[in-house]
Amino acid sequence: MIRWREGKVVRERARWGDAVEVDVQLISVGNHATRDPRRESQAPEPGPIVRALAYRSVTGEPVVGDRVLLNTNALDNELGTGGVAMVVALPDRLPADAGDDAADPAGAGHLVKARYTPLQTMVFGVDEQDSPHHSALDGAADLAGLPVVVADLHSSIPAVLAGLREREPGVVVAYLMTDGGALPAAFSRACASLREDGWLASVISCGQAYGGDLEAVNVFSGLLAARHVVRADAVIVAQGPGNLGTGSTWGFSGVSAGEALNAAAVLGGVGVAALRVSGADPRQRHRGISHHSRTAYARVLNRPADVPVPLLRGHCGIDDALADEVLRQADELVAAGPHLTRHDIDLTGLDRALADSPVRLSTMGRGLRDDPAAFLTAAAAGRHAASLLC
Repeated sequence: MIRWREGKVVRERARWGDAVEVDVQLISVGNHATRDPRRESQAPEPGPIVRALAYRSVTGEPVVGDRVLLNTNALDNELGTGGVAMVVALPDRLPADAGDDAADPAGAGHLVKARYTPLQTMVFGVDEQDSPHHSALDGAADLAGLPVVVADLHSSIPAVLAGLREREPGVVVAYLMTDGGALPAAFSRACASLREDGWLASVISCGQAYGGDLEAVNVFSGLLAARHVVRADAVIVAQGPGNLGTGSTWGFSGVSAGEALNAAAVLGGVGVAALRVSGADPRQRHRGISHHSRTAYARVLNRPADVPVPLLRGHCGIDDALADEVLRQADELVAAGPHLTRHDIDLTGLDRALADSPVRLSTMGRGLRDDPAAFLTAAAAGRHAASLLC
């Protein structure tokens, strides 16, 4: 079911990349399906003001006074990461055709993403026949030992980068965005800032995800693009913001972490399985090493990969019981997944590296002070990946 509302833009809140966040005053008109627009008694009345997000490449540029059509599913259900209204269209002022794109010499890409939905989009694939990178990717099949850090949560990306850059500040890193969470890369304000600050060299969107600097068909072609087009020293693979979980063993979008590590191994990369750890999550299944990591890396992953294990004992904000629990769970994980090679990671200095992040660290609404174990663990994966560059 889709919940539709109408409204009018009253102010712009922020913009980053292709995204524009606006305040929209809803129009209270009763039941849209039955109201008669010819009856003056049903004239629109002002309603509450809500946050809404528009993608300019889809809707055009929203300005104050524009009438907008909204999808309010996420807003009405009070979702955390994506709990805003989405602008579907500016019905009184449709955007012009995109026309020729300098990145697309043919004038139109041939990859359809968000397929067979009303807002499906055509993008130009990095390895399409008309792409300047086609010849480089046509026969490519080897990552040549490229470190591939795979994380369950999008919020791990800045912390992984902090760990990578601590000893290798000039490292060239590509982010490969899979489609388990948000589909538009522009939804991630963090990625836009990390690109601007030089922490990320490129964003590659694959699967149904779109809007990256490069577009790939799947994880395999995305990894090859990172190696042979971006010339990345390391790759981070994670879904977009807003992962899906049902509380069941298999019903979560993070199973793709195990699949991505399998792909990295098939192509000759070195997979680094970033653990999802929390000392503050109220859900028992995510305390210590999350069941998402335990399932993806012990039961989905079936190729060799490294698993960096953080030595958390003695760090500010982390009690000894949590530190010991993580080590115990790591023992169980490696015993269940013989393809995993364990690397215990000393965390000295990583708190300072995390403090230098150009974006705010936040996971499930919790910051670095609230859940330091989450970010230190992700940074440990980055530190290990950096050691593979020597």
